[in-house]
Amino acid sequence: MYEQMNMPLLGDKFPEMKVVTTRGVKSIPEDYKGKWFVLFSHPADFTPVCTTEFVAFQQAYNEFKSLGVELIGMSVDQVFSHIKWEEWIKENIKVEIKFPIIAANDQVALKLGMLHPGKGTNTVRAVFVVDPESKTRLVLYYPQEIGRNIQEIVRAVKALQISDKEKVAMPADWPNNSIIKDHVIIPPATDVETAEKRLSEKQYECYDWWFCHKNLDK
Repeated sequence: MYEQMNMPLLGDKFPEMKVVTTRGVKSIPEDYKGKWFVLFSHPADFTPVCTTEFVAFQQAYNEFKSLGVELIGMSVDQVFSHIKWEEWIKENIKVEIKFPIIAANDQVALKLGMLHPGKGTNTVRAVFVVDPESKTRLVLYYPQEIGRNIQEIVRAVKALQISDKEKVAMPADWPNNSIIKDHVIIPPATDVETAEKRLSEKQYECYDWWFCHKNLDK
């Protein structure tokens, strides 16, 4: 029988855990306090889809770094398996994995909701984006048979960071939205006076008082 499965919800502090990784023992989220990090799990080492994902994450490593984001991989495989898999990827695909990979036990995996009884005993493909205050900002779950789109995770982190800084919302497919292109959305007016000003002062581009947008540079 599986224990009660929990998972951090959006806005929750990321669960504290001490874990063994390919880069030594780490305390998460404490060791990453003040930083953004993306923790992602995979079903198993030495499997085709997971290998393509790890190569893709590493190929985006510098992109994540430029955003101040640390990457952390994870599965319930032992650390020895992780190390050997890293060596295999480097030797056969010529890509060196530079981020740590957690060797999780079932307790850690259950704490993060990564063990789904209906999908077997391996961890599902989960993604957690955590902000500098150790708060969970985005959660994604993929089944074992579907590989993730790493550029979507990069896009989501960029969008979260801009939203936090500029106090705006991001449209679908940003920065390539079919309606407002790379503009960002201004929070809707919450009183009559502001709603009227939105339309009369032309401070923003508006379809209506509740749908205004602007270029990030303005």
